Formats: sequence, structure tokens, C-alpha cells
Amino acid sequence: MHDKPLIVQGDLTLLLETEGPGYLAARDAIAPFTELVKSPEYVHTYRISHLSLWNAAATGRSAEEVLSALSEHSRFPVPATVVREVTQYMGRYGTLQLVREGHDLFLVAKDPLALMEARHVKGAQPWILDQVAPDRCRVDGAFRGHLKLALTLAGLPVEDLAGYTVGDPLSFRLREVSESGKPFALRHYQAEAAEVFHAAGSVKGGAGTIVLPCGAGKTVVAIGAMNLCQCHTLILTTNVVAVRQWMREILDKTTLTADQVGEYTGETKDIRPVTLATYQILTYRRSKEDTFPHFGLFQARKWGLIVYDEVHLLPAPVFRVSAEVQATRRLGLTATLVREDQKEGDVFALIGPKRYDVPWKTLESQGWIATATCTEIRIPQPVARYVEYAQASDREKIRISSENPGKKAVVEELIEAHPDDSILVIGQYLTQLDELAAELDIPLITGKTPQRERERLFGDFRDGRLRVLMVSKVGNFAIDLPDASVMIQISGTFGSRQEEAQRLGRILRPKEDGRQAHFYSLVTRDTREQDFAMHRQLFLVEQGYQYHVEIRESGKG
Repeated sequence: MHDKPLIVQGDLTLLLETEGPGYLAARDAIAPFTELVKSPEYVHTYRISHLSLWNAAATGRSAEEVLSALSEHSRFPVPATVVREVTQYMGRYGTLQLVREGHDLFLVAKDPLALMEARHVKGAQPWILDQVAPDRCRVDGAFRGHLKLALTLAGLPVEDLAGYTVGDPLSFRLREVSESGKPFALRHYQAEAAEVFHAAGSVKGGAGTIVLPCGAGKTVVAIGAMNLCQCHTLILTTNVVAVRQWMREILDKTTLTADQVGEYTGETKDIRPVTLATYQILTYRRSKEDTFPHFGLFQARKWGLIVYDEVHLLPAPVFRVSAEVQATRRLGLTATLVREDQKEGDVFALIGPKRYDVPWKTLESQGWIATATCTEIRIPQPVARYVEYAQASDREKIRISSENPGKKAVVEELIEAHPDDSILVIGQYLTQLDELAAELDIPLITGKTPQRERERLFGDFRDGRLRVLMVSKVGNFAIDLPDASVMIQISGTFGSRQEEAQRLGRILRPKEDGRQAHFYSLVTRDTREQDFAMHRQLFLVEQGYQYHVEIRESGKG
């Protein structure tokens, strides 16, 4: 076996052999500037993209460091085309900068040719007012975000050094002992992430994304950033359950009081110095022709910081309004920057580049998240469904295979195999969930479950009064269930890598007794569902997880 497992190809794809002593070191070395494309058993394929290079540059990595990592682990010399592309595209980050001088905003170029190229980008032209020197143009400050997005899409990333409004001040401090009576301090990586984002208040910080696994305490990172900023803060998240979990965490770990923290949702619209809102309420409108009535929340106060929870899920209308709030500090939080709609560039331009991340396996090895095993159980298609499956459209093939009735016996078996664990069963298709919940007598939470009932069931599960809970895709995001240690996935959203990561994350919070987490994915053999499952797993494989595959000849055994 060769001791250098990496093959770097001229088209910016990398082949990484998984067998042999050099695999883990090579995987960790290339992870900060690549994306895993596919992961068959023995050779994984990675891709270097312009965006992955710019995010690496934004975290302080240089082209020399990237090329050194490639050379160290590559079996053959790194192709000249790769050297040229890495050098050129990493060199582009910071070549164009937005700077403020007095009341005016300027696009400044270290290379006048880059400025010439920027002026010829059609989508940017409306916002570039006039050229005042060979290296600078005055731009329309009201459309700062639109300009950055247009240039990013054209391959010209802009480093935004124009600074931010201070926002209305808000004085508070972090507790040394939480309201619940437990000692509290930011973990080393949480403090580091908050400080990197804030950058001591300089124009080098203040906008960007922190990438940490679920269970690693991204909420606490945001609280750390709020403490550094000491200003009125707007926090946007995925649902009402998440809003209330954020409120509990803020009140538990800071000296902020209940009358300083407000909820802005479909149920309550209470704007306070710290306000938590859902994306759903912000994107509500009566019809496609109407305006978004709740967008006024962005101007309701002089916010000094906006936090975007699960930023990889940001709806298009919120992206749009975020282009208008570039003078406000913006913090994105996510477990993965992957977006299945390929809109990662929008996050980069409008929220900010990746500022900080830690590999999942690193935090696992340090004990900050639970050790987890991932198992894919492949189940045969019932003979009676073969004809229906063969004649179905591609989309229907996925539904038919996902709703394989043979999964019921495996779910029962897994529940019996984990008698002392708290178990979440999660799926995509409501008919499948309804039937399974009824047959196995398991409480079910879907989007239709009333909020009060939803919170009661989550509370019973959290407190141990309920051992098994079934959830639809509402369980993907921002649910604080610290003792959940087993996840059984019976169906998913096509090939969504972000969903796979979010679901594993639901069980990664460290257990008080140190028990291991188990993630089971039930897949129908030799179907489209199996094909999509391989794509779903890419991000977690990239993070160092391996899926153990069990092939069943029947529903059990």
C-alpha cells in the first residue's frame, strides 16, 4: 500500500484512497479547502471549488499552505493547472475591498485590472457610481450587499472592510454560575469562535459564519458574540420550539432579564432589546403579489447584531432583505454550509465567509460531542411492490422505496435492542409516519401538531417520561433533546446532505453516563432510495464518520 494516498488531478478533483496508514492525515489536511463529491468504499473523490478556496482564505489560510498540504500527501507532483488555479483564486480574496471614507463607500482594488473587471460585471454596474482613481470607485452604499453578491457570482469576492453601525447599547454579562445552578464558562473553541467573529470590534470581523456540529453549543457561541458586542440583537431561527430554547439559554447563561428578551412569532409579537423570531414569520405574506409585512422587524430597532441560526437554510426572501442590512453585524451558525440549491455563494456574500470551524471528529475525540456509530440497514423490497416500483416515475420510485413496509419490523427490532436509550424515529412521509406511529403506539410530532402539544411531548422525552418519540422533518432543526442517544431514520428528503448532518446532530450532545450515540438509516435495497442515501452521507463521511452497512434478506435477522 502506497504511503501517499492522494492523487491530485488537473481538473481540481482529488482521489483519496481510504485503505492505508496515510488516509486519516490526508483527509484532515484537505478538508478545510475541499468538498467530498462521492465516497465509494475504497476511493473517495473530492473537489476544490473557488468558494471552498475563498472560505479557506477567509479563515487565514494561504495558497502556500493549501499547496503544501496537497504536495505532502500527493503520490504524484501537483499538476501545474492546480497550482495556478489555487494561487489565482485564493489570491483574489482581498484583492477587491469595500472601505468607508467619511460618508462615502468605495470599492478599492489592489490590482487595477481587478477593478476594471469588476466594472464590467453587468450585475454590479448599477451600484458602481464613478471611478475616482485608478484603484477605486465610489459605490452606492445602500446596495452594498447587492454589489458583493454580483461580484461573488462573477468570481470576484469582495472583502468587506466598510465597518458596521454600533447599534443600540445593551449592557449585560455572562454568568459564572447559570440560573439553573450549574457552573458556566465558554468552552475554549466556543470562546475562540466568538472572538474570531468579533475580531476585537475591528472591520476585519463582524460578519461571517461559524461552522460547528450540532451538540457543540452554537447557541453558546452566539451568546459569547453578543457579550462581546453588548448591543441590541435580533436572532432568527427555524421554529417556535427553537425560539423558546434560545430564550431559555440566554436567560440561563447571562444576566439579561425576561423583560429584555422578546419573542416575535406567529403566536407572540414582542420586540425587546434581544428579540427572537422565526424565518417562517418573516417570510409570511398573504399572497405572492403582497409584500412581506414582518420585514419591518429588521428596522424596528437599531440592531447591532443579527444572528442567523441554521444559516444554510436561509430562505430566499431573507437573503433578499439581508442584502439591505449590510451595515449591521451578521453572525451565521450552521453545522454544514452545504446547500442543495448551490446557494452557498449567497451565504458567503450576504452573511459573510466562513470564519471558524472545527471537524466533528476533533470535538468527538475531545469529549465535547458524543461518540457516534452510523449504520445503514438495507432492506429488500416486498415482492408485491416490484411492479408498482418498476412502472413509477423517478420521484414516485423514491416514495415507494422509502415507504417500504418491511421497515416496521426493523424499527421494532432496533427499539428492543436499545431498552435503556432515548430513541427518536424520524421520517419524511406523513402517511408512513402516521401508520407506523399507530401500529407501534409511538407519539408522533408533525408540522400539524399544536405548539402546546409539541412542547409537552418534547418535555416528556427530555425528562425521561417518554422513551421513544417519532417526528417528521420538523425534528431536523434546533431541538434540544440532550439525552437522545438513538436515531432511527426511516426516510429522508431525497439526497439532502444537510438533513443527514442535522439528524445525526440531534443525538450528539454528550451523555452524562458517557454512552455512545447510534444513528440508523433504513434504506430499501437496490432502489433509488439507496442511490440517494449514498449522496446524503457525503458530508458526514467527509467529517470522518463511516457507515456500517447491514444487508437484510428479510425484515428481521
